[in-house]
Amino acid sequence: MRSFKDVFEKYQWKEVKKKLDQVSLSDVQTSLQKKNKTLDDFLNLLSPAAAQELEKMAGMTRALTQKRFGKTIQLYAPLYLSNECQNICTYCGFSLDNQLKRKTLSDTELMIEASVLKSMDISHVLLVSGEANKIVGVPYFQNAVRKLKPYFANISIEVQPLLEGEYQLLHEEGVHSVLVYQETYHEEVYKEYHPKGKKSNFHFRLDTPDRIGRAGIHKIGLGVLLGLEDWRIDSFFNALHIDYLQKQYWKSKFSVSFPRLRPAEGIIEPNFIMEDKDLLQLICAYRIWNEDLEISISTRENEVFRNNIVTLGATAMSAGSKTNPGGYAVDKESLEQFETSDERSMEQIRAVIKKAGYDPVMKDWDSVYSGV
Repeated sequence: MRSFKDVFEKYQWKEVKKKLDQVSLSDVQTSLQKKNKTLDDFLNLLSPAAAQELEKMAGMTRALTQKRFGKTIQLYAPLYLSNECQNICTYCGFSLDNQLKRKTLSDTELMIEASVLKSMDISHVLLVSGEANKIVGVPYFQNAVRKLKPYFANISIEVQPLLEGEYQLLHEEGVHSVLVYQETYHEEVYKEYHPKGKKSNFHFRLDTPDRIGRAGIHKIGLGVLLGLEDWRIDSFFNALHIDYLQKQYWKSKFSVSFPRLRPAEGIIEPNFIMEDKDLLQLICAYRIWNEDLEISISTRENEVFRNNIVTLGATAMSAGSKTNPGGYAVDKESLEQFETSDERSMEQIRAVIKKAGYDPVMKDWDSVYSGV
């Protein structure tokens, strides 16, 4: 059975870095002028040389985003189900070796948290948990989706990698989207960041989007944890992954997120620093390369950056986020996965979006364009 691994193994980390370093300003300009962009063009737009054309790239990004998605931003909020985790990950507050308060929401607590999100007029919810199969496994997720489905138009999940049949079960329950991040595509150092637990299996995680695609999930979200390794090289591999998936599972939609390493209990410092201008370049590169790709910006980013990105490529944004289970009402002191940077309320974010001349929508893009 074909998988992304077959494509991935044709590329070498050092060779991609070499290509990036060799890109000239002329190469970047040629890529910007091309009508149909390839992965080689994406690599050119990621390169250090492309920073010289950032203003032009930003203008193109604004125009392409408005052409495809209009002047609208989809709003959503995460609902953290559990911070239990059986992995040791050196960058995560949920890591097994952090001896702090753990919490898994009961049915009653789940609905209390959901009621807070509904009071914020949220209709798109992202269910998040640590990776602990025995405590928060597929039966737990099925139950949560069943209870929440009557109250939310759109349910996405960001949980541990599952088997194809398990994704099919969740698809049948009504899960619309699945987000899964490889964290880093640098196979040689992946084990150093994930020394214990099922997550330490690089290839099992690498094959997860294939299992999601075969299960018929409507939308697949990918990303890398920006700060673990060279963001340019990691992002090239992430785009390579998206390119493969779009061709293999053409009925599915795709989104990309940009989690930058943020402070959390017991985590390492970023190995690579990514400045705001670098993140803007990355977002522009994705949009210019792939006009249909949805681009999501979380509350990890600061207020100034999020204010500006409303008109510069974002199609979805979270707001008022709590990254700990029960954080909205039930247990505000439980362990967070990471600190948020933009702590403004959902209503404040709506006001920012409207001030920019955009419409903060609560529906999924398919619903927006079908008039649902």
